[in-house]
Amino acid sequence: MLKFIGKRTVQNVLVFFVFLTATFFVLQAQPGDISDQFLSNPKIPQAARQQYAERLGLTGSTWDQYVRYMRNFATGNLGVSFSEYPREVSDILKERIPRTVALFIFATLLSFWMGFKSGKILAWRRGKRGENLITITGVFFQTVFYPWFALLMIRTFSFDLKLFPGGKFLTVEKWLDKPDTFDANSVFNRMLITATVLGIALVVTEILGRKMHNRIVGRRLIWASRILFIGAAVVWWLTVWSEMLPYALDIGDHLILPTITLSLIGFGGTMLLTRASMLETLREDYILTARAKGLPSRTIRDKHAARNALLPVTTSLVIGLAFLIGGGVITETVFSWPGMGRTLLTAALTEDIPLVLGAFVFIAVLALLAHMIVDILYMYLDPRIRVGE
Repeated sequence: MLKFIGKRTVQNVLVFFVFLTATFFVLQAQPGDISDQFLSNPKIPQAARQQYAERLGLTGSTWDQYVRYMRNFATGNLGVSFSEYPREVSDILKERIPRTVALFIFATLLSFWMGFKSGKILAWRRGKRGENLITITGVFFQTVFYPWFALLMIRTFSFDLKLFPGGKFLTVEKWLDKPDTFDANSVFNRMLITATVLGIALVVTEILGRKMHNRIVGRRLIWASRILFIGAAVVWWLTVWSEMLPYALDIGDHLILPTITLSLIGFGGTMLLTRASMLETLREDYILTARAKGLPSRTIRDKHAARNALLPVTTSLVIGLAFLIGGGVITETVFSWPGMGRTLLTAALTEDIPLVLGAFVFIAVLALLAHMIVDILYMYLDPRIRVGE
């Protein structure tokens, strides 16, 4: 396993280097001079223009700029944003990336859970009542025009029912009297840390509980851990971070509607893929053998059929996470969510090359990590791959 991970890591580093090089020269090859709109202001003195040009990395030949960019990248310096000068690109990414990652990971996990559960049951109970209705619903969510559906959700749940805010990251009026000891980013980062720690703890206890030979004890452990960890998180926020709690609830309120919308969109594809994979798995010989042995239907469905049907679904899930910025452009624009998708769109429209490169770096890292995670998950889920390593 370690040898495999090391080999994949070396390959990913080489691919990442090629990606950085290709992206830089493609952006540099676009027509026009990107410095014109930033340095042609007549109100800026000539000396100041030269300082700005050096600060923005616009001096020297294309090769000099490339060498400077790669050297700066190796030291963690992604440059200065053109459109948000003098902010560092790294500071902008640190602010926007958690917002996009939180939104899309929450939505992806929720859609995966709903889609896998429903697809598994549909395949197992093929031909039963309600199958056509659920399948048509999944096809609708898979093929619906997403901007229209997102606007419909905003119209229904925000303007008509008034259940959730119609967009944005927070309600400005509620933050006017905020103490000076924290800001929106610090509150959101604490929310993200809480969700991450809580999720890891629940997943670990879920795995331990399911591996216990005594099923009753395992279930009790799972439910006890859920109550314990969720209760601990609630108590922590009520005591240690009580001053931030109203503002965290406000951000969470704005997060609900885009999360539900994205989950419904992703649900259809996951459900249909799970159903197709499950139907194919149910025709395998080892499923017939398990039935001939008289194993319970639940055991055959969950431990034999669903486990193997999970492989292509897992691939689709993890690879899809790598392209969350692409879908985030539409989502974050419709819901006015200030994340990386909206940032990438704005940077592209204003020809903010350093910020565009920074966004592409994030996409590349996420894509390479996703591919590595898929390979590791395949080795874990499929013993045949481990044997062939």
